[in-house]
Amino acid sequence: MLIDTFGRTIDYLRVSVTKQCNFRCQYCMPHTPKDFVDKSALPLPQMLEFIKIAIDNGIKKIRITGGEPLLRPDLSEFIGGIFTYKKDIEITLTTNAFFLYKYAASLKDAGLSRINISLDSLKPQRIKEISQCDALPQILKGIDEAHRVGLGIKINMVPLLGINDDEIIDILEFGKQNGYLVRFIEFMENTHANAAIKGLSSKDILRIIATKYSFELLQKEHFGPAKIYALSQNAPHTQKAYAFGIISPHEDDFCQSCNRIRLTSDGVICPCLYYQESVSLKEAILANDTAQMQKLLEIAIKNKPEKNQWDTNMVESKHSARAFYYTGG
Repeated sequence: MLIDTFGRTIDYLRVSVTKQCNFRCQYCMPHTPKDFVDKSALPLPQMLEFIKIAIDNGIKKIRITGGEPLLRPDLSEFIGGIFTYKKDIEITLTTNAFFLYKYAASLKDAGLSRINISLDSLKPQRIKEISQCDALPQILKGIDEAHRVGLGIKINMVPLLGINDDEIIDILEFGKQNGYLVRFIEFMENTHANAAIKGLSSKDILRIIATKYSFELLQKEHFGPAKIYALSQNAPHTQKAYAFGIISPHEDDFCQSCNRIRLTSDGVICPCLYYQESVSLKEAILANDTAQMQKLLEIAIKNKPEKNQWDTNMVESKHSARAFYYTGG
C-alpha cells in the first residue's frame, strides 16, 4: 500500500502514453507545431512492467491519458495487458474522441470500463476555433460508438470567457438527454496556453446554470476532484435526478483527498499536477530493473506535497511551466 507523508492512500495512477496530439487546444498546446512527434515515449510493453509493480503496491485505478492516447496504435493491447494482470482493476481513458469510432469496440474488449471525452462546444466552428481542428462530426460519432459498445461516458468541458461560455447549458442538456455525466473544468493557467484566454470560476459556471435550473450540492466525488450537483427533481420520485460535476482546482479542498500520481510518457512520476518536483523512472523501466522501479515509486510518494502550488496571486512566471499534454492533465 502506498501512503504519503500526509496519511493519504495513493491508489490512482494516471498514465500519459504520449505527448503528441492531433488537436491544438487554446488552453493546452496552441503554439506547438502541427508536425510535433513524441520521440521520447517509452514502449508500452516496458511501461506495463512498471504498472504491474504499481498495482502490486495497491493501485486500484488507472487512467490512460495523453496528449491524445489513441494516437498509440497498440493502446488496446496495452490496456489488455493491464486487465489480464488484474481483472478487477478500474481502467479508464481520457480522449478528444477524434479516433474513438475506430477503437471503441477494441478498447471495450480489452478491459476499458469508462471514457472521459473532451467536448467544449456543440458548434463546428467553435470546436475548430478552440482545438484548431475541424473535428465535431468525428467527436460526436465517437461518442455514439462508445455508447453503443457499452463504455461508461463522462463529458468534460472547459468554459472559456467569450468563446464557449454561452454553451454551458447546451452541454449540460446534451449530457442530460443522453445520460452522460458532464463535468465543467475550470481553466488551469499554464505557460503553454494561449495567454489571451480566460476561464470561468465554479461560481461563474453555477450562476449561468442557475439562470435555467435549480440544483443542490450532493457530494464531492469520493477521492475525486469534482463536486457533484443534482438538478432539482420535478419528475416522479422513481426517476433519478440528473447530476453534473465541477472541477475547481482553485478551491482549498481540491487537494485534501488527492489519491493520484502521474506517470509521463517518457517515464517520469509527477506526484502532483501543480508541483514541479518529479522522479524519473526512465532508465529503470528501460532496463526492467524492478527493484529500482519500486524504490523510485516509494520516493515519488514520499515527495507528494500536501497541496499543489497553485496560487492565483502568482506572477505569470510562476504559473506551471509543465505542459498538461506532458503530464496528462
